[in-house]
Amino acid sequence: MIEVEHLSKIYGATPAIQDVTFSVKKGEILGFLGPNGAGKTTTMRILSGYLPATSGTARIAGHEVHEESMAVRQRIGYLPENPPLYPEMTVEGFLYFVARLKRVPAGERARQVETALKRCNLLEKRDVLIRKLSKGFKQRVGIAQAIVHNPPVIILDEPTIGLDPRQIIEVRNLIKSLAGEHTIILSTHILPEVSMTCNRVAIINRGRIVATDTPEGLMNQLASGSGCELELESRPEEQTAVMEFLRELPGVSSVELIRAVNLPENRFRLRVLFPAGVESAPAIAFALAQRGINLYEMRRTRASLEDVFLQVTTEEKSAESEETTPASEEQGNTSELVEVNNNSSEKIKKDE
Repeated sequence: MIEVEHLSKIYGATPAIQDVTFSVKKGEILGFLGPNGAGKTTTMRILSGYLPATSGTARIAGHEVHEESMAVRQRIGYLPENPPLYPEMTVEGFLYFVARLKRVPAGERARQVETALKRCNLLEKRDVLIRKLSKGFKQRVGIAQAIVHNPPVIILDEPTIGLDPRQIIEVRNLIKSLAGEHTIILSTHILPEVSMTCNRVAIINRGRIVATDTPEGLMNQLASGSGCELELESRPEEQTAVMEFLRELPGVSSVELIRAVNLPENRFRLRVLFPAGVESAPAIAFALAQRGINLYEMRRTRASLEDVFLQVTTEEKSAESEETTPASEEQGNTSELVEVNNNSSEKIKKDE
């Protein structure tokens, strides 16, 4: 359904993305995961036809994005990070407007709008002005405008950013309900979004794809599920030295303090990770005993998607962000929706 090969975008001498290659099968939800400034939004804008690539190809539903831009736009629904909403229009009026722009036939327009309202749980808000909606409902309207023409492909750029926990759960459930019937790319830097929503993951860092697989496959392949949690006893002033001692042991890749409550005096908990394919737990227990450090518990743990993410991305944030995109191109968020007189929203809804 989606095939991306060797895609690059360069601004002057600065590459935003380089040699990006991935694919998404029909009905899948792909989590496009990366830190801020990694190239997620640039990639999404290229796929949605709002930004030309410097090199490489992208095909959606059999159509090349650059060569067949209009055909591609008819087959995708795009929710940018900042949804292009008109605050003085009603929810229903806005969806009729978008359906018309998306060339939904006049005879099917009412049915398509009604379907979008139902799927996004907006029926009770259909006559409400968009400016009066909460952030969560505005995000629902953004998703509704992306699906009102029933596209086979949906691209969502940071769909839960700025939402409260309840709104996040509601939007997450909405996205999952769209899978199967639609192929979805979910671009985000929020790890729980990916693990709870997506079938497959592509991780981008500094403009390059650094890993792609199912969440489980990435955890098995890159982090090997290898690690343990320790409960130790040592005076508070000695705990840092204990952590440094463990970090120096062969077969230990990282040591971090776990913020635990209700522990007995002088007890503390650590999480220790091992390199892929290495079993270090027995050696750690032996080394602690030799050092005279009391070990009260050692529990094996399975690496998480967060561990994988930290492993394949650098901790240092790139000084250059994709927000260096020229202003004329950054305005692509709203290029699909032309300016209209706010007072005409209800007329748009009913015409034709």
